[in-house]
Amino acid sequence: MKIQRLGQLASVALVGSLALAACGSDNNNASGGGASSGSGGSSSSSGAGGSGAAECGSGTLNAEGSSAQKNAIEEAISTFQDECSGATVNYNPTGSGAGIKQFIAGQVDFAGSDSALKTVEKDGVVEADAAAKYCGSPAWNLPMVTGPIAIAFNVKGVDRLVLTPQVAAGIFSGKVTTWNDPSIAKINSGVSLPAEPIKVFFRSDESGTTENFTKYLKAAAPSAWTAEPGKKWTGKGEGKPKSDGVAGAVKSTEGGITYAEWSYAKDNSLGIAQIDNGAGPVELTGEAVGKAVSAAKADGQGHDLRLKLDYATKEAGAYPILLVTYEIVCSKSKDAGKAALTKAFLKHFASAETQKSLEDIGYAPLPDEVRTKVDAAIAALS
Repeated sequence: MKIQRLGQLASVALVGSLALAACGSDNNNASGGGASSGSGGSSSSSGAGGSGAAECGSGTLNAEGSSAQKNAIEEAISTFQDECSGATVNYNPTGSGAGIKQFIAGQVDFAGSDSALKTVEKDGVVEADAAAKYCGSPAWNLPMVTGPIAIAFNVKGVDRLVLTPQVAAGIFSGKVTTWNDPSIAKINSGVSLPAEPIKVFFRSDESGTTENFTKYLKAAAPSAWTAEPGKKWTGKGEGKPKSDGVAGAVKSTEGGITYAEWSYAKDNSLGIAQIDNGAGPVELTGEAVGKAVSAAKADGQGHDLRLKLDYATKEAGAYPILLVTYEIVCSKSKDAGKAALTKAFLKHFASAETQKSLEDIGYAPLPDEVRTKVDAAIAALS
């Protein structure tokens, strides 16, 4: 199933979700914030967007965060800078947690995160409130990249592997330790499972991928995964930094298993487990992800386009482990040059041309109807 199919099927789901978000109220009247390094004026340039001429700001943007979107945003940066020669965009894929911290501290112009800013206290901080305090205006979560999370493995002679939420929770919590464990064998009839140790790899950095994966385990197998979801891993295994770190570790380790974005599993030629949430095993395909996305609900107001995913869905044929990467921005900036450049880049990133180009590197493009909502939010940035 091609990635293009994912974008087509996800459109119906996300349209309904984001349409509700447009009914909320905006608060754009407060004085604003925004990292001030490398500002510049605005000049007209063709290209840099999907709907005719766009404005290219001059200067530099610095951003940080999600490594899940690393390949996607680097593609967008490359094509943006080709068309906007006076602009530079730097992205440091340090992980969602680090990106949010740097954004709140005013060290970057926007952050990439695989989870929206939290609206409840976590570790003494309410991220949405802290971001708004820094910005002097609400910070908006703009969905830009959609992608499923694979449970990726490397077991000699095993090409097909089925996991239930309970068994996956057992593996990643360290309670299921060998590949021929009866709990795995029971749901993999006919598969020759070796008696070798299971070697779990997890993200050592704070990660939105970790948070989304643990949200899945907590929602779908609450009795087996009792820890609260979060960006910091609380299960067992060996930590590796970033998505390419865990995927590379599994590739080089017999008996290895991890959670990683689909593109990283594919790039490293890893096995990808089928997931049985209760309605039968589901292969990770575009169609299966589209069915799961249909359960997403709007969870923000106005141009804050956060989504709430249903990880415990038992819809037949739905692949339930997925994430949305948001670009987190101040709705009102103190620096006009920064605001113009941020708007130009995000418009380019959300454009039909750029989104379509992401299909070839393992991401789901934003459906046209979703892009309409994202474009409206970008246009409202000031």
